[in-house]
Amino acid sequence: MAGVEHVLVTERLFLRPVTASDHAALQAHWAAPDVRRFLFDGAMLSPAEISEAIEDSTRDFAAAGYGLWLIQEQGRTDLTGTTGLRPLGELGLEIFYSLAPASWGKGYATEAARAVVEHALGPLGLREVLAEVDAGNSASVAVIERLGMTAFDVVPGLLGPMTRYRRAAESR
Repeated sequence: MAGVEHVLVTERLFLRPVTASDHAALQAHWAAPDVRRFLFDGAMLSPAEISEAIEDSTRDFAAAGYGLWLIQEQGRTDLTGTTGLRPLGELGLEIFYSLAPASWGKGYATEAARAVVEHALGPLGLREVLAEVDAGNSASVAVIERLGMTAFDVVPGLLGPMTRYRRAAESR
């Protein structure tokens, strides 16, 4: 499997880089209103935008070891969600995630995001990981806090204020 060096495994989850063959699964997942509400400010991504996200991820994994991972429960093939790292303007890389509504409330967002943050601050050698969360997204605020991230700024967003968080790497 291409990108096998970027697979992350947790106690319950299997995270693997997206590929072009995941296009339909991503489109179906990201089309769900509850999924895209905060991830894309409610906007529906076009097939071309999903292709671009997959291509960007493939390039970023090859160049820098990060991108967009699919989340699956171990031993299952259906899509539990997505997680990844992407640029937050010029500030650095931010963690993001989305879960299928059937997977909410099981701790999967925290488990998957923790694996990505630890990958970023460990093997990738990043100094910090950022997050940007809409004020109304209390579930994501809880995940971010469980990851040990702290707020450092509030900026305007399409859905209202967005709080920016960061977690620095441990001193080496």
